[in-house]
Amino acid sequence: MPVLDQRTRYQRTMKFMRLGTRPDTFYTEQATRTLISDVPSDLAVQVNDITYFLHKFSLLPKCGLLQRLCCNSSSDSEGVSLELHDIPGGEDAFELCAKYCYGISINISAFNFVPAFCAAKFLQMSESVEKGNLGGKLEAFFDSCILEGWKDSIVTLQATSKLPEWAENLGVVRKCIDSIIEKVLTPPPQVRWSFTYTRPGYAKKQHHSVPKDWWTEDVSDLDIDLFRCIIMALRATYLLLPQLIGEALHVYACRWLPGIMKPRTSSSSGSQTEESKAKNRKILETIVTMIPADKGAVSVGFLLRLLQISDHFGVSHVTKTELIRRASLQFDEATVNDLPCASASSMELVLAVLESYLKLWKRMSPNPADNSHFLRSIVHVGKLIDSYLQVVARDDNLPVSKFVALAEALPDIARLQHDDLYQAINIYLKAHAELGKADKKRLCRILDCEKLSAEARAHAVKNELLPLRTVVQLLYFEQEKKSSPSHQHHHHQLHNNHAATSSHSNSTATYKVLKSPHELSGSEAKHRPRSSNIVAEGNKDRLALEFERKMIVRGGEVEEVGSDMGRGFCRLGLDPRKIMRRARSDSDYANKKGR
Repeated sequence: MPVLDQRTRYQRTMKFMRLGTRPDTFYTEQATRTLISDVPSDLAVQVNDITYFLHKFSLLPKCGLLQRLCCNSSSDSEGVSLELHDIPGGEDAFELCAKYCYGISINISAFNFVPAFCAAKFLQMSESVEKGNLGGKLEAFFDSCILEGWKDSIVTLQATSKLPEWAENLGVVRKCIDSIIEKVLTPPPQVRWSFTYTRPGYAKKQHHSVPKDWWTEDVSDLDIDLFRCIIMALRATYLLLPQLIGEALHVYACRWLPGIMKPRTSSSSGSQTEESKAKNRKILETIVTMIPADKGAVSVGFLLRLLQISDHFGVSHVTKTELIRRASLQFDEATVNDLPCASASSMELVLAVLESYLKLWKRMSPNPADNSHFLRSIVHVGKLIDSYLQVVARDDNLPVSKFVALAEALPDIARLQHDDLYQAINIYLKAHAELGKADKKRLCRILDCEKLSAEARAHAVKNELLPLRTVVQLLYFEQEKKSSPSHQHHHHQLHNNHAATSSHSNSTATYKVLKSPHELSGSEAKHRPRSSNIVAEGNKDRLALEFERKMIVRGGEVEEVGSDMGRGFCRLGLDPRKIMRRARSDSDYANKKGR
């Protein structure tokens, strides 16, 4: 929302009081202020750095304080010099009161009421000194006009921040807060006063009703301490929905916290002064303390944005922990757009929220398989994290360790299938072409072949970015799947068709992918090394490694190949790429026949 000057937005709808009829004849000469008059000045009043040359006959009848000071003055009766450095509102407020004493025309509104009222009280311009004095007129204007108006009350309350002790002691703060609370609690159909509401599309509607949150933008003009007074007073009434309180907090944050609407960069955060950081830190920490305890009072997206900018302002550990806890309570409501932008620090925040969510989830759902609500919750979070990984995978500076840590944080039950995870890994491999073999294996180790769809497996076995061990594991799983009892007959037909079309059937040495234990003939099983039993037993951690080490069959006998597949193939006079292409093409053929 564009931030307009408060006076510009409010001045057309606010009330004012005009006092006096004489023209303004005050003028400045160096560091003095006086007015055009044929009568010599006999009263000098110094306020801060300005000296006013005035007349006792105009000021003393209306100012009880000046009467007493002049009586106690040791100066001669011709002229008196006084110092009023502690007058509330300073020289501007004093001059306003002085002009009233001279009958010069002045305008009183919510913008200058507080300093004028406090100065009048300080100068003792009361009814006891003179009937119809300035103090009484200001008080009547306050009660009958300012407190009756919505924006007048807001502006006056904001003005008290410059004179908090005086305004509090004179009851201005309390009366303004009571007036604002009363109007906020008014049923929307009964709202007849002007208010600020700039939500997109609202101005285009015709004959629209007053929205429930009509008051939130005007209240956001207050500084954080006064805003907190309003919000806490509203919460104490228990008459407003927590979501309305939350909306007011959201509007205030968008009004005052830089970066809440869009991600901040390190350069923009570094340009802040320490003073602005301290101010923003206070605002953020205060907002967090005011969030209602009710779940859903604010959106999870708002909580995550507050969490993201908290590091820029150096908020306390207590505030950050509370934001993580609150965000984790609603983490299953989040979308990818709600999560912080792609960076290492942002991923740490997401991981912290995820870990907090999982702790709560495990405590609330000891047996999630028997509870559809908790199962839906964890599955949604699983999809959310995998979608987020697809976004952050494009970051050139994202280390493998951060990616794997977030991917592995999810329990197995959170992923009904691994297609989204595979896509995230594939994106990461494309964006990090220089990734080493060890990091690729570490990255792909989190994939579960059994949870990949047929389409994903078909894509994976052709994916040259994947490490060889992962491809071998995928191919072995395909053979295991086809060798199951429900696929025996179908697999036998595929095997015969493949053998009939093979161009290598008459070669002196036949090379092929090792069969699963169920497919071995008696002679093949006899020559099978003992270590291959690990595969048959389904040891997921060592399956790919063992299969990689004993992958080639020559003349019906197994030949040991070293862990470096490239050297083993070359020693046998074969191109390892051709072998893998042949294996992948076999898998493609089987998949097509299976359809």
